[in-house]
Amino acid sequence: MSVPAANVLTTASTVPPAEAAGSAPRARGWLRSAEITVPAGILVLLLFFCFIWPMIYPVPKPVGGALQTVNLPLFSPGHIFGTDDVGNDIMSRILYGGRVSFEVAAGVQAIGLAVGGLLGMASAYRGGWIDAVLMRILDVFLAFPSLVLAIAISDSLGPSEMHVIWALSAFSIPAFARIARAAALQLRDQPFVVAARLSGTRAWRIMLKHLVPNMAPQLLTFTMLGAGLTIILEGGLDFLGYGIPQPTASWGNMIATGQQFISVYPDLVLVPTVFLLLTCVCLNMMSDGLRARWGVR
Repeated sequence: MSVPAANVLTTASTVPPAEAAGSAPRARGWLRSAEITVPAGILVLLLFFCFIWPMIYPVPKPVGGALQTVNLPLFSPGHIFGTDDVGNDIMSRILYGGRVSFEVAAGVQAIGLAVGGLLGMASAYRGGWIDAVLMRILDVFLAFPSLVLAIAISDSLGPSEMHVIWALSAFSIPAFARIARAAALQLRDQPFVVAARLSGTRAWRIMLKHLVPNMAPQLLTFTMLGAGLTIILEGGLDFLGYGIPQPTASWGNMIATGQQFISVYPDLVLVPTVFLLLTCVCLNMMSDGLRARWGVR
């Protein structure tokens, strides 16, 4: 039996091809994946060049430059980013300064996650007056502007990388505690947590086995965001003279030193600023990508 030509044309026009139907979801999936993989790849490259490249390739020392190589321009032979006002290789100082920024960011986030995450989770799980008192204490720290509080702590301890980590941890601990507490409050009354509590499971075991795995997406997302903010704050402390002391290389004190010559040698400021900005943008993009993928609110 033959099918009328009109019906064939109607059917063909109303049924979309499989390729067209699946192209939009594939495109959205690729964009979601690229939102994480592209900044992650850039960060891996930065970590590689900052920590591993100097060990496998002869990179000039970040200090002790020669006077005959003062203020060389970009792409000079042997100095791809030029040299600064005392002859130090800019590329070398960028790499070693990146080490400082990544180490400070990792240290601050680790302390905030360990101490603040534990305090927030335990506070939400216990509740009552313990939760009220602990949160009010942390609110006092959050009430201070983060950079002002970091300057006060760093100035009292003295300029060094470890002191910068402790100074910035005073901001990350209450922030992580708030995030962990909010996540734990949502999980505390879930059926699987209540069942574990009624079965006689100890509190520390419930928190470790049930709360921590379910809080991990929120905490990891905030860790990426907090790492970018930490690098900016560390650069601000260095710029103001309360962070990493000279002649140790850091992106912040490179910008502070270069701004004296910005009208003549703008690359002394632009190069470290670009690396600092690129790192923070990649961390923020990863945070946004992870939040979108996991549905974190």
